[in-house]
Amino acid sequence: MNLMSSAISRLARFRHWRIESWMEHPIDAQYEVLDNLLMHGQYTQFGERYGMTRNWTANEFRQNIPICTYEDLLPYIDQIKEGKENILWNTPVNWFAKSSGTSGGKSKFIPISEENLENCHYQAAKDVLTMYYNSYPDSGLLTGKGLVIGGSHQVSQLNEDIYYGDLSAVLMQNTPFWGEWIRTPDLSIALMDEWESKIEAIAQATIKENVTSISGVPSWTMVLLNRILEITGKKQICDIWPNLELYMHGGVSFTPYRNSFAQVIGKEIHYLNMYNASEGFFAAQDTPTAEGMLLFLEHGIYYEFLPVEELGKQNPQTHSLEEVELDRSYAMVISTNSGLWRYMLGDTVRFTNIKPYRIEITGRTKGFINAFGEEVIVENADKAISHACQYTQATIIDYTAGPVYFDNKQAGAHEWIIEFDHIPQNMEQFTSLLDQELQNLNSDYEAKRYNSMILGKPIVHPVAKGTFNTWMKKRGKLGGQHKVPRLANNRIYLDEILKEIALHEKITA
Repeated sequence: MNLMSSAISRLARFRHWRIESWMEHPIDAQYEVLDNLLMHGQYTQFGERYGMTRNWTANEFRQNIPICTYEDLLPYIDQIKEGKENILWNTPVNWFAKSSGTSGGKSKFIPISEENLENCHYQAAKDVLTMYYNSYPDSGLLTGKGLVIGGSHQVSQLNEDIYYGDLSAVLMQNTPFWGEWIRTPDLSIALMDEWESKIEAIAQATIKENVTSISGVPSWTMVLLNRILEITGKKQICDIWPNLELYMHGGVSFTPYRNSFAQVIGKEIHYLNMYNASEGFFAAQDTPTAEGMLLFLEHGIYYEFLPVEELGKQNPQTHSLEEVELDRSYAMVISTNSGLWRYMLGDTVRFTNIKPYRIEITGRTKGFINAFGEEVIVENADKAISHACQYTQATIIDYTAGPVYFDNKQAGAHEWIIEFDHIPQNMEQFTSLLDQELQNLNSDYEAKRYNSMILGKPIVHPVAKGTFNTWMKKRGKLGGQHKVPRLANNRIYLDEILKEIALHEKITA
């Protein structure tokens, strides 16, 4: 281990006492965060509008500030983009993370303050490293390099002082100097815009590196690993990077991908789930055996949790941290040290543990199928897909699903488009396993499937490799933080992709 890696390793281990402190006193930690946010917010245009004061209690904060969507905050964000100060936050905001969101069509510009960079994104990343070393004290993680499969560079200037790019570009552009020594590939490759060329460049640049960890979205990571195997002629990644010990993933559930990664890597490694978004770094696995991710409570984010049954109500009532219950689905509402106030994030979570607080992402507030009262969420879909793959020795690359509506003579159904890496030999068996596991996981779906009166058996389309990439590319959403929408309560995505498939078949016929 070189001197720099050794120093970083010692610092990472030393931090754990602080993590234990806010784990043991979570409510106090959250009140301190809220107090700090109010101290800053009272001097902003937004704060003045609502009479914000540092003396507010948590209940007064909830009573006086409405829950906000991105559209609600957009007039303020536009002013910040023009260079105006003290709008949502009372220190300069020089960076925006350009985020598409999972299901939205237009890009969002999420403000990122210096406090948000340092005390949220970077501090949380350090804490992830600390927790990993606490679980694996003999780790050789920093004896090699971390392969980062980030987003596209696309850093642009709004004015003399304000820049924007996707989150990974913003983070890499502002990373401390030592970060360059423990990361691969270099910035010129890591932040390339065009993803197909980028994958090739990353593969060529990292083959001879001593890679000990990988971080990235599972779908693109798998594309990269398969390309590296093609270039080298090796059968497994462990033959190329024998010291690889950790894969850090996030953005989508890892459940459907786990078997594929085990086969491609070829040896036992550690997997670490993280919950990091443009708005903040919210949670990560703190121990390998615990269910869920530890909620980060001292990192400039004040959390509220909206029961999903409150969604759509005129005056929805959120719960503070001490009011949440296990195994209940909540929409995340956050206030951040970048000036996002009571912001509806769009993700739904459930608590798997209370002492300490651990969460699991269950889906999106807009990512579900409920055309017939079945209330199928992404968590259900991921687990059912994984179950069907396990019993048919299949592995997937990506999928999406949506409803087939009633007609005069037939019941409705769910229609699935699945891109397989290894296709099951018996698609009928795969479909039956998928259907049955959904019934096991979701009683509402099970009830609607009774005698196929409301919902018929799922319709599954296996599609050629590259289908989703082609579709995402045509939509201008290939790579980076763009993700294939898993579930939709309409047929917009399904019909677009099916049309693309039919067009391709017509051309090649």
